[in-house]
Amino acid sequence: MGDAVAAAGARTAADLVPAARLWLAQDPDPETRAELSALLDSGDVEALRDRFGAGLEFGTAGLRGELGAGPNRMNRVTVMRAAAGLAQVLGPGRHVVIGYDARHKSDVFARDTAAVLTGAGLHASLLPCPLPTPILAYAVRHLGADAGVMVTASHNPPRDNGYKVYWGDGSQIVPPIDAEISAAIEAVGRVDRLPLDAPGTLTELGESIIDDYIDAVTALPLGDARELRIAYTPLHGVGSATLTGAFLAAGFESPMAVEEQRNPDPAFPTVAFPNPEEPGAIDLAVALARKINADLVLANDPDADRCAVAVPLGDGSWRMLTGDEVGGLLAEHVITHTSGDRLVATTIVSSTLLSKIAAAHGVRYGETLTGFKWIIKAGPGLIFGYEEAIGYSVGSDTGLPVHDKDGIGAALTVAGIAAAAKRAGRTLLDLLDDQARRYGLHATAQLSVRVEDLSLIAGAMARLRADPPAALGGRAVERADDLSLGDGGLPPTDGLRYVLSGDARVVVRPSGTEPKLKCYLEVVVPVTGPVGDARALAVRELDALKADVGAALGL
Repeated sequence: MGDAVAAAGARTAADLVPAARLWLAQDPDPETRAELSALLDSGDVEALRDRFGAGLEFGTAGLRGELGAGPNRMNRVTVMRAAAGLAQVLGPGRHVVIGYDARHKSDVFARDTAAVLTGAGLHASLLPCPLPTPILAYAVRHLGADAGVMVTASHNPPRDNGYKVYWGDGSQIVPPIDAEISAAIEAVGRVDRLPLDAPGTLTELGESIIDDYIDAVTALPLGDARELRIAYTPLHGVGSATLTGAFLAAGFESPMAVEEQRNPDPAFPTVAFPNPEEPGAIDLAVALARKINADLVLANDPDADRCAVAVPLGDGSWRMLTGDEVGGLLAEHVITHTSGDRLVATTIVSSTLLSKIAAAHGVRYGETLTGFKWIIKAGPGLIFGYEEAIGYSVGSDTGLPVHDKDGIGAALTVAGIAAAAKRAGRTLLDLLDDQARRYGLHATAQLSVRVEDLSLIAGAMARLRADPPAALGGRAVERADDLSLGDGGLPPTDGLRYVLSGDARVVVRPSGTEPKLKCYLEVVVPVTGPVGDARALAVRELDALKADVGAALGL
């Protein structure tokens, strides 16, 4: 076992200090060395245990965690070990593209990754500057690389960073590759003994890769309407320059960006949490939209792989569309602008609306586990995929230009849909009403319970399995699927799905990234009169479902 691995296994107070000293001896970063030295000098056992009592686990999402010293933090040692493990799995001579966002130390982690990979005999290509995650995913396939690494923590808090690994198909890794890389990381010894920076094996890419990506996303089926005024925020992330370039290249007017949030800033000073779905996150963009009389608000998360959409209601207020609503609009647009044998896909926690749109248009439909890594692998002919957490990948007859979430391609396509509606004297809300009349009003909501003790989540799931509810929200439970058994032809996952009478559904699953139990609720209300009446009824029915599901959880 390598010294770094031994450090990660420290459990007792007697183990912590030697483990910390082993780590300190190989750490190349003056900041984390100073942090760790201060903790050792102070004898702060709890702080050492927090950093050395466990290690960040490498999984299908790679690594993600708070910056700091030790194996339970994101730092240069952790990153170099991850890069060495990836190099071991790939082998010499393979090609890896490396990208990074503008978070604290992202550029340093990217350079360390390149140094380790090239030192191990691989070829590395480094993106030219902090850029959106979709550009890295695009570049892997465009350059014919064997893998990709993106240094980003997406919409996590400011003190976090992360490390996402892509395979040669341009999508995030899935089992068993993640386990192979994790095992290789565990075998890595001291990082100060790794060979680094083999001459001639690093290529620093130019900005032409950005142009190539923009060419790809502007070739999507955007329609020909372009008259639209847009307020936009990248939430202090890296999306602004690329999104603006893409909109101008596609013939749109440049979106008006929120000045306070336009430039990358790893402190995210104007938002409590840099996630466009969080309450208040797009308030500045809405204020700008009112000021410029915008038709639409678009927001990217900090690495621009997700896209939020808000629309005016006519009374001066604005409404954020749900991920499912945007997913339905994008799906129908893509389907009507493509031809041939096609597939659209979403996840088990997203709305069932997509299945009905697909059936109405005669295209294939796929349902996957949560995460874009699964959506992309839904099957051949995939032209559109989405997840309810405002992630979308939009394609054309030639397929998907990005095999991952793409907040810029999605923003362009939403703008094309909104511009066509405006030209016809209509809005996105009118298009949503059209879908409600055609397919039924599919209304969705979430109930999330955050806990301090993870055993409470395990206990709630065990209780639900042992004693499943007979009814929820006044609807009979017609079928209970235990997703841990692989029900429905999906790989096993910790989750429960309840199919309710009257076209409704509840999915309960532990969060994969936070100490939360998440419940995804859906009711489908037939529209026989005004759509507004159906929406009001759906709100009442979702509230009843929330109450019963919350009681059933017992948390």
